[in-house]
Amino acid sequence: MDDAVVAVDNRDVQRGERPNLIQSFNQLTTLRKILVAAGAVAVIAAVVVAFLWLRDPGYKILFANVSDKDGGQIVQSLQQMNIPYKLESGGVITVPAELVHGARLQLASQGLPKGGTTGFELLDNQKFGISQFGEQVNYQRAVEGELARSIESLSAVATARIHLAMPKQTVFLREQQKPTASVLLTLHPGRALDGAQIAGIIHLVSSSVPDLPIRNVTVVDQDGNLLSNMPDLLNGGNGSLNQRQMVLVHQQEALLSERIQKILEPIVGTDNVKAEVTVQMDFSEVEQASESFKPNSPPNASAIRSEQTAEGNGSTPTPASGVPGALSNQPPGAASAPITLPNPPGVTVNTAPASTAHKEATRNYEVDKTVEHVKQQVGVLKRVNAAVVVNFKRVQQRDGGVKSVPLTQPEINQVTNLVQEAIGFNKERGDSVKVVNAAFADRVLDVAGKSFLEKLTEYLIAHTADIIKVILIALVLVYLMFGVVRPILRDVIRPKQDKGAMGGEEGGVALTAEELAQSEVEAEVVAEAEAGMQLAAFSELLQRAKEMAKEDPRMVATIIREWLTADPGSQKTN
Repeated sequence: MDDAVVAVDNRDVQRGERPNLIQSFNQLTTLRKILVAAGAVAVIAAVVVAFLWLRDPGYKILFANVSDKDGGQIVQSLQQMNIPYKLESGGVITVPAELVHGARLQLASQGLPKGGTTGFELLDNQKFGISQFGEQVNYQRAVEGELARSIESLSAVATARIHLAMPKQTVFLREQQKPTASVLLTLHPGRALDGAQIAGIIHLVSSSVPDLPIRNVTVVDQDGNLLSNMPDLLNGGNGSLNQRQMVLVHQQEALLSERIQKILEPIVGTDNVKAEVTVQMDFSEVEQASESFKPNSPPNASAIRSEQTAEGNGSTPTPASGVPGALSNQPPGAASAPITLPNPPGVTVNTAPASTAHKEATRNYEVDKTVEHVKQQVGVLKRVNAAVVVNFKRVQQRDGGVKSVPLTQPEINQVTNLVQEAIGFNKERGDSVKVVNAAFADRVLDVAGKSFLEKLTEYLIAHTADIIKVILIALVLVYLMFGVVRPILRDVIRPKQDKGAMGGEEGGVALTAEELAQSEVEAEVVAEAEAGMQLAAFSELLQRAKEMAKEDPRMVATIIREWLTADPGSQKTN
């Protein structure tokens, strides 16, 4: 009995010994060493691939719709710059996302892509001695190419072709003809041009060719639809005026509705007010010129515009006078004393000659004139109508409940005044505001839960590719760990443990009953089977060992004695 206890203790001690991993690896055969190394390399490679896969930024489009000639030059330049690239259908060249902008700048410095059309660079390589007709043709081709490039810069236009018909100039006015132009547009799938963009293309072509009127420009899309037959496009460049009117009306209505919402929500609460505004706008263009004059102002209150003054002085000789005859011609006699006699009647005494003076002044005053030139603004509000619905207010009850009650008339009047101030109410203009207080229907909706589910769904949809990558990598790592590495390590560790177990069994055979050793071995087999070990192979080996022990127990005992003799440490323990 004591020997049996010693054998069991010996077996327990041997089971408690953990083999060293390096020693176990050195005891393996060459084939098993190769398998262990291959498994380790596979795990490391899987980890590296997973790391690089997760860090892969993906490729983005560098250029699309590139011609074969430009594509070859771009690929050659990318190879010289050591930039990885991919070629896809449709003339698409993709590069890593972090290198897109740098590659575009470097290619732009090289003049790439040049594009399928040729512009004014066609005139750089003209041959010496070219005829005048050839020069004219090259110039026309250059203008067509430059216009095509300009139109292709629009986001909705994929490609553009332009045909110019430029008649020969003549000195006879009656025989002069205006040039014409045709534009063929190829739009991107799902894209369309509005009236303003079409008008812009027409004016661009018309302004680039001398004497080309707007009406002589024809624009056609890739489906053959005539885009330049809209009357508004040819009416002074006001392309798609009705559409712009609708946009302005909707913008004005949205602006006024938003004002009402912002001013009432702090009072009645969020989602407790709804407002709709309808506006009428005047888009007519009115120009008015007037000239008015004020009545004559006093001279001292008016500015002198011009003044002219003329003055003149002169004298005239006295004509002969008196009674004709000899008496009047005789000189007077000598007088002894001064005698004063009156002049005879009808006789005038000649004294000094007569003098004259003339003065003339002309003044022109400024006229008080007013000239007015008024151009009314387009898109003026003619009328504003606002309809506002306000929810019942909630009142806290004494029992802790909440009750919805309608607003009082003063509160409704207060809301009406706020709405009128928010929209710029003008009674003379005919504006109207209607405020209604009504109970809103309760919405049984978990907003927070819905928002979370929506966010989670959007996140899963947006990151589906990344999630699939992580799942695949995790599955590969789990398979490598439990399907490759663990069986290899188990095969490395198991042989030494099996040796210790067999040594313990030998002691059991020598010292204890055979049933005890067999039950313990079967228990170990069941435990390892539950842990996922290779039960079939181990059971087969165990069965063969049992058969050998039954057929030739002496040989088994001899082998066990040799094992015990070769292990001196075990002998000391025993």
